[in-house]
Amino acid sequence: MNFHHVPVLLQETLEYLKPVPGEIYVDGTLGGGGHSLEILKRIYPSGRLIGIDRDPASIQAASARLIEYSNSFLGIHGNYVDIRNILSELGIITVDGVLLDLGVSSYQLDTPNRGFSYHEDAPLDMRMDTTQDLSAYDLVNGSSQVELSRIIWEYGEERWSKRIAEFIVKNRPIKTTVQLVEVIKKAVPAAARRGGHHPARRTFQALRIAVNQELSLLEEAVRNAVEVLKPGGRLCIISFHSLEDRIVKNIFRSLKEPCTCPPDAPICICKKMPVVDIITRKPVVPKEEEISTNMRARSSKLRVCRKR
Repeated sequence: MNFHHVPVLLQETLEYLKPVPGEIYVDGTLGGGGHSLEILKRIYPSGRLIGIDRDPASIQAASARLIEYSNSFLGIHGNYVDIRNILSELGIITVDGVLLDLGVSSYQLDTPNRGFSYHEDAPLDMRMDTTQDLSAYDLVNGSSQVELSRIIWEYGEERWSKRIAEFIVKNRPIKTTVQLVEVIKKAVPAAARRGGHHPARRTFQALRIAVNQELSLLEEAVRNAVEVLKPGGRLCIISFHSLEDRIVKNIFRSLKEPCTCPPDAPICICKKMPVVDIITRKPVVPKEEEISTNMRARSSKLRVCRKR
C-alpha cells in the first residue's frame, strides 16, 4: 500500500501541543500517521497515543508506519465524534491533548478507486469509512434536484448549484467521477470556467462532506474533545475550507464565552463559566516555504484552545 502523507502545519501543531514523555494524546484523524509519528517521538516510551480514523486502510497503514512505537500507540477504527466512548472503553478518563486534522487525506485523494478526485476516473464513492452504506453514487442518483442543489450550495458554496443539480438529474444514472465531471462542465457556463479552480472542485467537496457528515458532526466532536482534556490540555484543529474554520471558531468562542444572559443584565444569572481559553486569536496559516513544497497545505488553518 502506497500511503504517502505529508503532515500539514506540523511544527506549529507540535509547538502548541507541547508533547513530553509520559503524556497521553489522541490523534482523532490518524490518516497516514505523519502527525502521530512526531507526537510519539516526543512522548515515548512512557506516553500513549490513541489514533482514531474512519478509514480502515488508514489504521492499517499508520500502524505499520508506527510499528517502532507500538508499545505506546493504539489505532482504533472509529469516528472522532465518539472520542469520549472510545477513551472510556480503554479506561482513559482525560488526556493531555487532542489533534483533529479535518477533511480528506492525501491517501484518499491519491487512490483513484476511492472516487474523491475529479482528476481520476473511478466509481462514485467518496466514503471515508468504506464500511458505511451511503456513497456519493447514492446521493447523486437518489437525491431530489432540490436536495442536490442544497448540498452543493451549502457544503460547496457553488454559485451554479441549482443548474448543476438540474443537469445531474437530467443525466442520471451517473456512475463514475468522469461522468459527473462532464455533467458539471456542461452545467457551468464557459465564461465562468475561464481561469480559477476546476469547475467540479466545489461540487466534489460538497458531495464528500455530505457523504461523510463532516460538518454535521463537527460541533459535537469539538465539544466532546474538549470534555476529555485535562485542565491545561490543548485541542488543535486543522481545517481546510471556510465552512470548517467558521464552525471551529464559533464553537471555541461559545466555549470561552458561554454566558447566555442578556447583554444589559447587571449580573450573570445563567452561571455558565468559561470552559476554554482560546490560544490562537487568529488562525495559524502555513508559511510560504511549506506551501511551496506541499500545495495541499495552502488552504490550511490551525486553531488551538486550552481547557480551563
